[in-house]
Amino acid sequence: MDDKASVGKVSVSSDSVSTLNSEDFVLVSRLGDDTPSTNNGSDDEKTGLKIVGNGSEQQLQKELEDVLMDSSMEGQTGARQPSEAMPTSATSEESLTEDISLTPSPVYSGLMVVAQKPEMSLPIKPPQDADSSDSSPSTPIPEEDSILFSKLTYLGCASVNAPRSEVEALRMMSILRSQCLVPLDVTISVPNVSEGIVRLLDPQINTEIANYPIYKILFCVRGHDGTAESDCFAFTESHYNAEIFRIHVFRCEIQEAVSRILYSFATAFRRSAKLTPLYAPPTLTPDSDIFTFTVSLEIKEDDGKGYFSAVPKEKDKQCFKLRQGMDKKIVICVQQASNKELIIERCFGLLLSPGKDVRNSDMHLLDLESMGKSSDGKSYIITGSWNPNTPHFQAVNEETPKDRLLYMTTAVDLVVTEVQEPVRFLLETKVRVCPSSERMFWPFSKRSYTETFYLKLKQIDQKDRKSNSDTLYEVASLESESERERIKTTASPTIRMPHYGSQGSIIPSPPEDDEEEDNDEPLLSGSGDVSKECGEKILETWGDLLSKWHLNLSVRPKPLPALVRSGVPEALRGEVWQLLAGCHNNDQMVEDYRILINKESPQDSAITRDINRTFPAHDYFKDTGGDGQDSLYKICKAYSVYDEEIGYCQGQSFLAAVLLLHMPEEQAFSVLVKIMFDYGLRELFKQNFEDLHCKFYQLERLMQEYIPDLYNHFLNISLEAHMYASQWFLTLFTAKFPLYMVFHIIDLLLCEGISVIFNVALGLLKTSKDDLLLTDFEGALKYFRVQLPKRYRSEENAKKLMELACSMKINQKKLKKYEKEYLVLREQQAQQEDPVERFERENRRLQEANMRLEQENDDLAHELVTSKIALRKDLDNAEEKADALNKELLMTKQKLVDAEDEKKRLENEAAQLKEMCRRELDKAELEIKKNSSIISDYKQICSQLSKRLERQQIGNKADLDQIRGKVEGCDRCRELFSKEGTLKIVSTSKDMSEEYQDKEKELLKHQLREMELELAQTKLQLVEAECKIQDLEHHLGLALNEVQAAKKTWFNRTISSIKTATGVQGKETS
Repeated sequence: MDDKASVGKVSVSSDSVSTLNSEDFVLVSRLGDDTPSTNNGSDDEKTGLKIVGNGSEQQLQKELEDVLMDSSMEGQTGARQPSEAMPTSATSEESLTEDISLTPSPVYSGLMVVAQKPEMSLPIKPPQDADSSDSSPSTPIPEEDSILFSKLTYLGCASVNAPRSEVEALRMMSILRSQCLVPLDVTISVPNVSEGIVRLLDPQINTEIANYPIYKILFCVRGHDGTAESDCFAFTESHYNAEIFRIHVFRCEIQEAVSRILYSFATAFRRSAKLTPLYAPPTLTPDSDIFTFTVSLEIKEDDGKGYFSAVPKEKDKQCFKLRQGMDKKIVICVQQASNKELIIERCFGLLLSPGKDVRNSDMHLLDLESMGKSSDGKSYIITGSWNPNTPHFQAVNEETPKDRLLYMTTAVDLVVTEVQEPVRFLLETKVRVCPSSERMFWPFSKRSYTETFYLKLKQIDQKDRKSNSDTLYEVASLESESERERIKTTASPTIRMPHYGSQGSIIPSPPEDDEEEDNDEPLLSGSGDVSKECGEKILETWGDLLSKWHLNLSVRPKPLPALVRSGVPEALRGEVWQLLAGCHNNDQMVEDYRILINKESPQDSAITRDINRTFPAHDYFKDTGGDGQDSLYKICKAYSVYDEEIGYCQGQSFLAAVLLLHMPEEQAFSVLVKIMFDYGLRELFKQNFEDLHCKFYQLERLMQEYIPDLYNHFLNISLEAHMYASQWFLTLFTAKFPLYMVFHIIDLLLCEGISVIFNVALGLLKTSKDDLLLTDFEGALKYFRVQLPKRYRSEENAKKLMELACSMKINQKKLKKYEKEYLVLREQQAQQEDPVERFERENRRLQEANMRLEQENDDLAHELVTSKIALRKDLDNAEEKADALNKELLMTKQKLVDAEDEKKRLENEAAQLKEMCRRELDKAELEIKKNSSIISDYKQICSQLSKRLERQQIGNKADLDQIRGKVEGCDRCRELFSKEGTLKIVSTSKDMSEEYQDKEKELLKHQLREMELELAQTKLQLVEAECKIQDLEHHLGLALNEVQAAKKTWFNRTISSIKTATGVQGKETS
């Protein structure tokens, strides 16, 4: 409840009305007309209604008196409030004593209407004169609580970057007034209530041209006196789900009517409460300061039939069961159960966030669809749309394991009558996410979640009130029934028990421990000081290295990686980063950047929104509209135009801010482009973040190898890498961690590549392992968000972490292996996916695209008033296009003739190829016949050799038998040889001469040698014959293989394809 409504203030220094984000309203005053507004539409600023003017104090007083004299004609009756005092000027200590009479109905913020002429009075005619527009520029509409203003001219609309900047609004007003060629006469209808709609009507046929709900109008301004725009006014509105802001400019035929129109816009934001009595309210009784509210939450999902049905709720676990990827609606019903009735004026915020005990900055605003009372008038019903497919809600859009539940926090901010500040009701519920194809069965019931809240109000003393407005109370405490039960159970020592008289009510007070609260708050991005001091030896070493490097910029010096691992000196980072990224010759990129910043970006609103959230803790970026934010906006816008495929993605602003702290914006843009393209960072944003999910898988596999116990613990508590490491990869650790550590990481990234993210991530997990092993699912998420970045506020801890990260060696082959594993898993999942589910998902995507296109089509209808000249241009373009098409037709005919010629040429080539194939086939058949004759000759030779060998063997055997017979017939030989033919040694008594014996021996030895030689020759011939037989068999096998392969040669395939092609072409020609 930090934003407090400032009520009943009036400022006389400017002339514009602003309703910031349709939330609570705060007076924003300026010291003079020439002081530009510093409100650029930041989401982080205090919301409010800004009403300023450019008339004098006396003119303002007289003008308001004239305007308020017509209160009877507006249907307002009752006693007037005491006059409201003018606010104290920022440059003077004296308060203004002049009083201005205001209507008694409470207003969100002070009302200011500029008076051009003190005597001007603009009467409003009764309804019966509504048809006469000549006598008065405004007439009431009987069937609507609104006021019509006629004699207006619509000058056109344009997109604006700062929807609440008066300077930009006046600039656009001047441009549209001078450039408008086809003004349109319109009548504008301004409602008297904040739930109404501003309508543009055709004055001739009284039909509606366009409409703008009050809650979408952010700012209203009129032209300054003495300028050509003094008869003009304009208002800005949030267009297309608050991502685009437009300004609409009008000119009044009656210049004095501008003040009244501006006053009517301010009246639209008045509170609809009853009149507050002039006397002080009665003192509350001791127990009358507690108001009980019953708040119920119901979630509805798209049933695929164009309707939204309530989601079921598990009876046993009291949790909502949601289906994955389905559009949802949040319906909150608020009903007061006790004490006097408090009127809820409006809802200016419906927020949602995954988890519980979340911070205000983690809540994300939903699109508010409607707010109104129930049919019985006892409760208020607020409805908002929720798209779970956005990255903020990824945690509650992924299938939940059956053994655990998720928490979801929903908040609704309400403006209550007589209460000084908005009231936020916070609901924490359990949810389970199931596949979109799962059906809901009977164990579930369609029931809402209900919580009781106790709102304690404290009456504001009369002397403490800034004005006599309807603000009577301030919030003392707001508790839910669950908080009371939890406090009773834990017996918290912070419970206080105030007693009022005889009756006492136990009102526990929340603990106010600043230190503990600081521990629960995450570290702001851009925190930490980085000193530029460095040792002389280190600077001298870097100086020598840079001198050598500049001699040959294409080659990195060898000592460079070791020096970078120790950290680049802060004073040299700008130069070293550009050299590492290869931006030493980037003149062309600088020239492209100067052109790109002048182009329109389709993501301008998203960039503007993120700029204010980037490095809020750094002095260079914390000022809205300052030099830092301006340069950062230009870089992000230029890149979104440069890279049309990716455009601007959330998180790029942090990396751009880091680069801006070290170099001019032109060089920072060049290095950003290098990191996105050459280092592969943009790949993480492509194809529905497919490469990012692959990085998550690689990180988990590395954890399984390096930190298995922590990996198993994360499996047990169902904590996945994408839940804590998304920012690490997408922003390169720049979003949450101290700058000293961030700069060192960028050093390593530019030197070694994007894989250094794995080193740093593993280092973070390894150093935090002991703490993470003690946490549960929600505790781990909180640790990653809060405690982990704070651990490295110390420069010493950051140095140790980077030393650990540099010491870890991660094999690139291993990362490639994990990448292949991931791709295999994805293919398996795709094969297992039901085609019906895939088609249904594609159908939903197309339906969303269709709805978006329909919305854009409706928006384009509003621009009809400025499209008459464009029609003539379109007609000229169509004629030129027709000429171009005729030329293209002639070219197509010529191409057809060329194609027919090509067809004939291909037919001739096909015929030639057929003939060539026929010749090759005949040649192959002749070769086969030749091989067959050779094979038959080889067989004949083999058979002849076999017969010859057998004959020789038989002859040899006969010769041996004959020799044995002769030996046996000779007495002397019989004594010398045995029957087997071996030589015997016998002792003879005969007297034989030595000469005869020697001759016989020689003769026998000679015969024996001849026989052995003949036997060896026979064996040799036999071996040769066997070798020839084997050789012939081998050639026979080769010939058979060649014959078989010839049947399957590429010629056959070519012939068959040609036959098919020529057959089809023949049919076509015939």
